[in-house]
Amino acid sequence: ALLETDLTLAGPIIANIVTAISTTDADFVVKIIDVFPDDFAYPSNSNYPMTGYQMLVRGEIMRGKFRKSFEQPIPFKPNTRELVRFQLPDIAHTFKKGHRLMVQVQSSWFPLADRNPQQFLDIFKAKASDFIKSTVKIYEPASYIEAPIISNSAAH
Repeated sequence: ALLETDLTLAGPIIANIVTAISTTDADFVVKIIDVFPDDFAYPSNSNYPMTGYQMLVRGEIMRGKFRKSFEQPIPFKPNTRELVRFQLPDIAHTFKKGHRLMVQVQSSWFPLADRNPQQFLDIFKAKASDFIKSTVKIYEPASYIEAPIISNSAAH
């Protein structure tokens, strides 16, 4: 839905992803995106097209095996529902009236992050044959994003 007022977020964003995967490891990428209106245009004298532009505001990846601890990775139990909770970098952004706030969840961010073999193993020693397919299920509405709303112009 289009924002009816400006919406300012400032501070940490927490991803709460309830998932079940078919293998023993997977990556979780969460992106916060500012979607410009389909009829957006800068003031006259600008030839810079921005209609429907999707601007990445924040994004972060969590390698699933580190979801509980970076010191002691643990495998997933295949096809078992589990919470993956992690913090994205702080945000300081105003989503303007008429824009949309989009959240994307994906399981790969290559080439920004190395590929995950989808198995609980030492990636640095992985052979090509170690990289397998995984089915990743995300449960809604159990999954959600915590975002710090600093101002919403409708509240004033």
